Amino acid sequence: MKVVTFDGRIIVIQTELEAEKAVNFLLTQSMVGLDTETRPSFKRGVMNQVALLQVSTYDTCFLFRLNMIGMCPPVVRLLSHPTLVKVGLSLKDDIHMLHRLGEFASNNFIDLQNLVGQVGIRDMSLQKIYANLFGQKISKRQRLTNWEADVLNDAQKAYAAIDAWACLKIYDRIEELKASGDYEVIPALVEEEVKSN
Repeated sequence: MKVVTFDGRIIVIQTELEAEKAVNFLLTQSMVGLDTETRPSFKRGVMNQVALLQVSTYDTCFLFRLNMIGMCPPVVRLLSHPTLVKVGLSLKDDIHMLHRLGEFASNNFIDLQNLVGQVGIRDMSLQKIYANLFGQKISKRQRLTNWEADVLNDAQKAYAAIDAWACLKIYDRIEELKASGDYEVIPALVEEEVKSN
């Protein structure tokens, strides 16, 4: 299975001024893909703060280094914006973790987990949903790397960008399928009967 690549621009945001410029651009869009990354903790009961907020258009992904800039006013403005649609996966967790950094109004978020069932997909991970829809694999190799590193390496940046960008692609594909009706929902009961026969 072909591995997904992101061919667009990846821009790392490390200052509030850079965040202001990025948000001004992002607010000219109607919809963005969104994801977060947190440095993994290998100690029971220890949960680190969100280190990275990825916000992607179809050809540009901004990586906001929240461990450096925090929940600064431009980021709050982006997350709270009432008309910008923000699409992600398992957003309840991301929003909860972002609220630990600072308050913002959770406006206009769409969680793909609430949509995929409408076209018969029961998988809930980004990797499996993307494979179902596009027949391509999203590599998860960088997931447990240090997202608070002084400098993010190219592999980390590419991984982070793909996760946010893929949310846009998935949303569009689900909407296309719903509009065309060109998909088949296989009831779970039928699958279970096949396994037992």
